[in-house]
Amino acid sequence: MNAVYFLLPAALILSATFLVLYLRAVKQGQFDDLDDPPMRILQDD
Repeated sequence: MNAVYFLLPAALILSATFLVLYLRAVKQGQFDDLDDPPMRILQDD
């Protein structure tokens, strides 16, 4: 039972951290255009 008191808050803090980082990445536009960068590498300029 002592492990639950440690692991539950640790899991909540870790998941909240990843959620904040994901939302910040979405807000900065990192997931806006996923198709053009791989295709740009194939074009011969």
